[in-house]
Amino acid sequence: MPVQNPTRLLAALVTVMGLGACASMGNAPMAFSQTSLPDAVKVPAGHAVAMETAAAGDITYECRAKKDMAGQFEWVFVGPDAGLRDRSGNVIGRYFGPPATWENRDGSKVTGAQLAVAPSGVGNIPFQLVKANPAMGSGAMQGVTYIQRVATQGGVAPSAPCEASGLGKKQLVKYQADYIFWRAA
Repeated sequence: MPVQNPTRLLAALVTVMGLGACASMGNAPMAFSQTSLPDAVKVPAGHAVAMETAAAGDITYECRAKKDMAGQFEWVFVGPDAGLRDRSGNVIGRYFGPPATWENRDGSKVTGAQLAVAPSGVGNIPFQLVKANPAMGSGAMQGVTYIQRVATQGGVAPSAPCEASGLGKKQLVKYQADYIFWRAA
């Protein structure tokens, strides 16, 4: 069936598409809320979210002798190496250590000291609250006061045995987590 008035049809399509775009603007991601987090890893009042990132990468563990326990061995956390992406999926930096370091592509970076952890479910590294040290370099990491690790998936020590024959053996474990950066409000 031929279209009787192509100009009118085009105008109608443009209107519908424009309304759809306006409606989707209301669906923008909401600011991070810590209401469902355990109290131990909540950021103190007086701070606001500065940046939200999603990390994916590896945590390295090494098979070592247990301290002061002759003949016993365990997997020991060595450090992370993960890419940081913004909520749009753009690579904005890297998380690595030790020491735990979050580095933005603009050259600014921050280290920090763990204040608290809380369980995040079986097979997942825990939620974490970190007190940030003063940033190095100018950029996105300037003024960051706290960093939260939330929405964790994986990353726990390997389930493979750690025995005397494997001393010094390293194993990479995949993980994902969101890192939320806070500044004083």
